[in-house]
Amino acid sequence: MKKRIVESARRLFNRHGFELVSISQIMAGAQLTHGGFHTYFQSKSDLYAEVRNCFLTDPEWKNCWEGVHVDLSSTDVGAQVVRAYLSRQHFEDVENSCPMTALPTDVARSGVAARQAFETVFPAMIDVLARSLRGQRQANRSIAQAIAALSIGGMIVARTLVDRVHADELRAACLAAAMRLGGWERTGNSMKSNGKDKRPDAGHQQGRRR
Repeated sequence: MKKRIVESARRLFNRHGFELVSISQIMAGAQLTHGGFHTYFQSKSDLYAEVRNCFLTDPEWKNCWEGVHVDLSSTDVGAQVVRAYLSRQHFEDVENSCPMTALPTDVARSGVAARQAFETVFPAMIDVLARSLRGQRQANRSIAQAIAALSIGGMIVARTLVDRVHADELRAACLAAAMRLGGWERTGNSMKSNGKDKRPDAGHQQGRRR
């Protein structure tokens, strides 16, 4: 039951934002009655903190997006994470976004619990990226921080653009820059997407956005 509430809240928060979503809407999305909410959460803010998990911190979170796979045990996991974050699938699947790309402004306006949740996910991403880098530990962490900010920020800005062509160009530019920073250029020439979709805008009309 709790998992259904969290998944419903994630979809609704990602789509509409924290403030515009009611507890009744969340429970309806989970196909549960309103009264059952307080069995698991004291408030919407408490639920919000749990929604902030993603595949980097929650092993039961659905593995990224359709056609996108990240193997957290792989030696090139850093490149995989960047490709996943900047993928066409993530760009289009707003309801199942990693909350770091969908809800950052909400976090800034929220209480300590929500900000602490964000500060759990973001360092987890940095740690995963740093594992794929070679060099001194401190240098690796600094580069990983830059790559994480570029990946998350690139997706946030891309989603604000009306012109799909410009959005795809931005994602491709951020991907290329992140891959150069990580030294992953050889693995970053294509977006992994079920082995067929090789370009950020593959399979879509120019200017079209779902």
